[in-house]
Amino acid sequence: MDNAAIEEMFSALGPVTVKRMFGGKGIYFEGRILALEVGGDILLKADAESAAAFEAAGSSQWTYDGKGKPVKMPYWSIPDEAFDDPDEMAAWVRLAYEAALRAKK
Repeated sequence: MDNAAIEEMFSALGPVTVKRMFGGKGIYFEGRILALEVGGDILLKADAESAAAFEAAGSSQWTYDGKGKPVKMPYWSIPDEAFDDPDEMAAWVRLAYEAALRAKK
C-alpha cells in the first residue's frame, strides 16, 4: 500500500508518519506506533483492553513463525466493514491509537 493511501486511511487522527521497517512500514501518530503495513495489509495495534473488540469483529491477530512455533503480535487486521465506511475506519484507528497510548505508560 502506498503512503498516500495509508495517510488517507488514518486521516481521522490527523497527519501520520509512515516509516519503512522490517520489510514493511510502521505507522505513527504523535510519535507512537499504532499500526503496521505488512505484505500490503494494514494491521492495527491492540492490547488486553481492545483485542476482544477486534476478535468480535472478525479480525485476525498477526502471528509469525518463531523458531517452529507461532508468535502472536499485538496487531490485528482491520474489520472488513471499515473499508467501506470512513466513520467505522475512524473508530478502529482511534482504538489502535488508544492502545498505543496505553503501551507507553
